[in-house]
Amino acid sequence: MVAALGLAACSGGGDGDGSAASQTVRVTLANHVWTDNIKKAIPEFEKQSGLKVEVTQLGEDQLSDQYNVKLNAGTNEIDVMMYRPLQEGRLFAKNGYLADLTEKTKANTDWNWSDFQAGPVAATTDDDKVVGVPIITEQEVLYYRKDLLEKAGIAAPPKTLDELQAAAKKIKEENPGMAGFVARTGKSTAVTQFSSFLYAFGGSWVDDSGKASVNTPEAKEAYAYYGGLIKDYGPANVSTDMSWPEAMAIFTQGQSAFYTEASSLYKNATDPAKSKVADTVGFAPFPAGPAGSKPYSIPSWALGVNEASDNQDNAWKFIEWATSQSQTLANQQAGVPGPRTSVWANPEAVSSYPKDLVAAMEEGGKDAVPYDRPVVVKVAQAREIVGQPIVDAITGQDSAASADAANTAFQKFLDEEK
Repeated sequence: MVAALGLAACSGGGDGDGSAASQTVRVTLANHVWTDNIKKAIPEFEKQSGLKVEVTQLGEDQLSDQYNVKLNAGTNEIDVMMYRPLQEGRLFAKNGYLADLTEKTKANTDWNWSDFQAGPVAATTDDDKVVGVPIITEQEVLYYRKDLLEKAGIAAPPKTLDELQAAAKKIKEENPGMAGFVARTGKSTAVTQFSSFLYAFGGSWVDDSGKASVNTPEAKEAYAYYGGLIKDYGPANVSTDMSWPEAMAIFTQGQSAFYTEASSLYKNATDPAKSKVADTVGFAPFPAGPAGSKPYSIPSWALGVNEASDNQDNAWKFIEWATSQSQTLANQQAGVPGPRTSVWANPEAVSSYPKDLVAAMEEGGKDAVPYDRPVVVKVAQAREIVGQPIVDAITGQDSAASADAANTAFQKFLDEEK
């Protein structure tokens, strides 16, 4: 359902000449808790700035459809847009949809661009130009059952992938009907969570020269490990079409000891209304592989300015306010992880978060990777290609041969996308 919420009765966009029309900032946002929080605070911004804000709020699919149609047509009817840097960022930058914000981010030292975490900043920077400001961040962490580890005589959560495998094996063998490990299994949806395993083994989607590298020895090890962990120690008759809701449900219904997933989804596991294991769930940094612990640390959403907007200065004023330290703090207190280092250091910002989750995210941020999927224009197509060996490994097929086939297909994809 599309909800167009006019927070001010004012029509038309600005033409940059100081007319009344230019005092309305038209903002397109996705359905998200962050959006709900910001909408409540907008009257404060309107009072402070003297501007009016019109919000159009859409579901993810509708949002993508609107951007595809309107931005491609060169519309100036959108000033500020909420977008997914790792899903649409490269496409939007290539097509010139995103205004260059580099100078604007430098202008206000009190707003402090240097306060934003390095990983999210890298994801909203294209060709050395800042094209977006991160608003919501996440990392991959390890969810686990404290009670099951204690029962198995395991003193601490696994610090390495070898320890994770051993612990998953032990718990599954000692608890009939219990899975040792669960994670996403869908060909496309698993790619983002598999990425941290790939990096931990020393692999990557492409090599330093930009060539496909999903069939290197390191990548093959990662595919075999991830698939084998689910095949050997996962739920019985596991589906190969699980995204996070299905995998999370298995964990929160008490059917798995370990689960690797985005930190931003933690409330699904800690809310007693949603989770049978709320009292026993723990969080730990992503386990280290041969190349160390290298979880992704990304902005799942960011704000950008439409290059075709006639109201870019006022659009930036809205973004500057919405991503300010005070608004980031308010959102983080409401359970939305933000990108500002200073806010994470504020005890008020993390008082409602599990302490071990905060510690896991702080540790994971030290050597994190700023992307969780191939950084390309046609992201969905790329995910289908590089995700196939995941499914093949889970189903017990030859994942090494599958990785070779995927690498050939991915290189062809990269060549065609140039």
